[in-house]
Amino acid sequence: MARMRAVDAAVLILEKEGATQLFGLPGAAINPFYSAMRKHGGLKHVLARHVEAASHMAEGYTRAKAGNIGVCIGTSGPAGTDMVTGLYSASADSIPILCITGQAPVAKLHKEDFQAVDIASIARPLTKMAVTVMEPAQVPGTFQKAFQLMREGRPGPVLIDLPIDVQQTEIEFDIDTYEPLPVSRPAASRAQAEKALDLLAASERPLIVAGGGIVNADAADLLVELADVTGVPVVPTLMGWGTIPDDHPLNAGMVGLQTSHRYGNATMLASDFVLGIGNRWANRHTGSVETYTKGRTFVHIDIEPTQIGRVFAPDYSIVSDARAALEVLVEVARERAAAGSMADRSDWAEDCAERKRTLQRKTHFEDIPIKPQRVYEEMNRAFGADTRYVTTIGLSQIQAAQLLHVYKPRHWINAGQAGPLGWTLPAALGVATADPEGQVVALSGDYDFQFLVEELAVGAQFNIPYIHVVVNNSYLGLIRQAQRGFEMDYCVQLSFDNVNSPEVNGYGVDHLKVAEGLGCKALRVTEPADLGAAFEKAKALMAEYRVPVLVEVILERVTNVSMGLEIDGVVEFEDLAEHGEHAPTALVPLD
Repeated sequence: MARMRAVDAAVLILEKEGATQLFGLPGAAINPFYSAMRKHGGLKHVLARHVEAASHMAEGYTRAKAGNIGVCIGTSGPAGTDMVTGLYSASADSIPILCITGQAPVAKLHKEDFQAVDIASIARPLTKMAVTVMEPAQVPGTFQKAFQLMREGRPGPVLIDLPIDVQQTEIEFDIDTYEPLPVSRPAASRAQAEKALDLLAASERPLIVAGGGIVNADAADLLVELADVTGVPVVPTLMGWGTIPDDHPLNAGMVGLQTSHRYGNATMLASDFVLGIGNRWANRHTGSVETYTKGRTFVHIDIEPTQIGRVFAPDYSIVSDARAALEVLVEVARERAAAGSMADRSDWAEDCAERKRTLQRKTHFEDIPIKPQRVYEEMNRAFGADTRYVTTIGLSQIQAAQLLHVYKPRHWINAGQAGPLGWTLPAALGVATADPEGQVVALSGDYDFQFLVEELAVGAQFNIPYIHVVVNNSYLGLIRQAQRGFEMDYCVQLSFDNVNSPEVNGYGVDHLKVAEGLGCKALRVTEPADLGAAFEKAKALMAEYRVPVLVEVILERVTNVSMGLEIDGVVEFEDLAEHGEHAPTALVPLD
């Protein structure tokens, strides 16, 4: 049996479990772990500028590819508390990340030692496990259990806190015979699949709601197959966007109060049956339960038993991993189709397609300052089906979800439930680290961009190229719009006259100088006709310099984006597109 420090065993386990990409910051209480990484030599590490950012990098890395688990490392005290937002974001969206913190010596934990905080108790409500390891011999088993928990059931984050003396104590450990713990996932039975399809068969206007659980289960191919076999249109949720390509004939659009399509909401309201797979009925998807459920039968499939009935009671439910459920649903559906007992849904599908063709929002505006709709129109032209979009919250995210096109799973990477400002930039670095040759495009409003802007230096230092589109209206736009109900415009303006940059014309922060000072390339666009050329130049700069490239777009100061309190009451602030030239990048030509 080999004898080694507990941290040396931990590093070997990370490699054996396949978690070899780490993001973090060293510090006194975690230096033994860093010494183990240095000694091992087989793990990759990106040095973040802020520990919260490191946790979001780990999230982005996990979200980018099936099977990935990003690892975030920090020292004791504030490093752990900085990670809490990342743990919350990961937990809310069912994302497995492993956070490792250093800690004061075991004997000092009750003595208010420097930077000694009970991080396990702080993190426990936001994780599947949060533990301070008090005995060195428990380190291997704790890491082993952590990986099992992160992967099993509803995925989620884990925090392991390592006192410095525990890290350095020698233990007996044999990596050669180490094996990951088995991961069990509930699976739908054939009888359950038949029951669900019987209920679907009894309907006239059925829909499938595809949630993020399908992404986590790497089962988008089976979802599309189920839609094709049954002929049933699909509504992806915000977290399930990309599970069925936007241009697929059976993609019925997204539903919700904000990140939705007019045609998606209209189709949901016209439906009489909904099969939800791997979704959680988020409130910004449903609006009020009464409006959302009225006149409709619901079947809900989710891997987590306590999700069933959490928002409303479905008519029938199945606890199952999304892939396992889809496998048996497809099997039964194919048998019924072969036997000629599958109902013809073509008329209903054509109705959905007609709504998709006609209920389009206008995007083509020539205004200066630029209207944001035009930005997303030009992004649709410039960035193809392989583009991975990364964003978090705000009017920019909401309107992008209404107007951009996504064609593949894990190509819309969004902090869906938590929505922390500042998430976009570090998450994009994590995504680009996971897919270094891919095209990663981040989207932020100016405030989101400013929250963790220092992480641009990480992209420059480690040559992590991506394009960051910042739509700048020098406002907290979403909050300003929400304040309309209070008849105020209060504490939400970011504009000021920059004495060092009069060329920004009162928009305040000179994002180009900031980006260039942090080692990146940057462009500013003030006229809509220049957007396409700017995006092409950004691609060229990214390829040449292998650093993040900022494309700042100066927007009109005030834009109200389509949203409402009910899916039948979304307020539109612009006229509907009436001709093809009003929405030239729409998926279905208007004329």
